[in-house]
Amino acid sequence: MDKYLICGLGNPGAEYSGTRHNAGYMVLDAFAKASNICFEDKRYGYVAQTTLKGRKIILLKPTTYMNLSGNAVRYWLDKENIDQSRLLVISDDVALPTGVLRLKGRGSNGGHNGLGHIQQLIGQDYARLRMGIGNDYPRGGQIDWVLGRFTEDDMSLMMPAIEQAVEIVKSFVLAGINVTMNQFNSKKPKCREQQQE
Repeated sequence: MDKYLICGLGNPGAEYSGTRHNAGYMVLDAFAKASNICFEDKRYGYVAQTTLKGRKIILLKPTTYMNLSGNAVRYWLDKENIDQSRLLVISDDVALPTGVLRLKGRGSNGGHNGLGHIQQLIGQDYARLRMGIGNDYPRGGQIDWVLGRFTEDDMSLMMPAIEQAVEIVKSFVLAGINVTMNQFNSKKPKCREQQQE
């Protein structure tokens, strides 16, 4: 059976629940709820498993804290003997407007601590889904922003994005990264992030 590792980045603990930095956790929570499965506290992360049309999906919410996320990803890839081409990492991104999604097959960490640590341990060749959380903060205020909670207005943008992210995960597992990028990236307006690349 083909196995896939879907990792949603965030920080463990009630004090981080619902914060912008936990957008990845939120997608996995939504996926698990829709699949009627529960997370268990295992090594380096909260883990849940399900199957989709004969493919095994392992959901991972690292409990290593954001800047050591690579430890959890590398451990579960090795433990389950999953090829890196079947890894999808979901993270927040301040370079994208709130609720905008961007799927890529590989690339730089974009200054994201979680992606940065994963890159240190396994390189850049893995798919990542970045969820925009906006950047409406003053100079020097990024930490407070990403660790702040979504407002009601934010959530009106995030909820449809989370639902779409769940569909992106399913498509990634069933159809692969290229088909999924073609299908979903075209739905979003071009934003500043693309002009910088």
